[in-house]
Amino acid sequence: GELFRRRAQTILDEAELARAELARADATALTQLRLGMIEDFDADVTPRLLSQMGEMLTGTRFLLETGPSHRLYDQLDARALDVIVAADMGAPVAWMEMHPLIEEPFVAAVPRGHSASLDDLSALPLIQYTSRHRMGRQIGEHLARQDLALARRFELDSYHAIMAMVASGVGWTILTPLGVLRAHRFVGEVDIHPLPVAPLSRRISLSARKDRFGTTPADIAARLKPLLEALIIAPTLARYPFLTGQLRLL
Repeated sequence: GELFRRRAQTILDEAELARAELARADATALTQLRLGMIEDFDADVTPRLLSQMGEMLTGTRFLLETGPSHRLYDQLDARALDVIVAADMGAPVAWMEMHPLIEEPFVAAVPRGHSASLDDLSALPLIQYTSRHRMGRQIGEHLARQDLALARRFELDSYHAIMAMVASGVGWTILTPLGVLRAHRFVGEVDIHPLPVAPLSRRISLSARKDRFGTTPADIAARLKPLLEALIIAPTLARYPFLTGQLRLL
């Protein structure tokens, strides 16, 4: 069994090496590209990116998968995806190339007209993003470092459900601007403020297997940045000017 596993791995490595050499020779010769995108970009950035990539790589078939960042990294590690756009999970490993794209701060979303001071918010439960995802754990760890004891009666994995509950006055939440805007139907029914505790932010990057696709990952990242500026950053800063300098391209 172990001998078979080693020989099978050798075959897989050779096949990957051959594919990498072909990709380095001519990125336009790629016949298939398996792309993983963070769910936050579903509605606007992802469709525009795919359209542009279709023009750039005319002979390539694109397979798209959206999901939470930790799942996309797992699939990149398992060679089930070729390129992913996801929130950073830590320092890149040796086999990975990473292209930073955007940094965004976490914000407090509160019922419309409600004070955003910590004393006033303590009267409401915190509607927490699920700790099964990296972002939820990041929020929980940050609050623990602040030594805060907040009522956490609700833990949800849906931006829309969280924002609906905030809009109805049930509680308040901590999300990123991308998470808030993904539930855009509720944006007019809540107020967005800086965190009432120490600042916290996250970064989103494009990652791929190093030396496998030539300049294609860097080319995709270069196409993504103007889309992020036009579709995410500019309209968000127009609505929430206090995010200037915090929500930014990298």
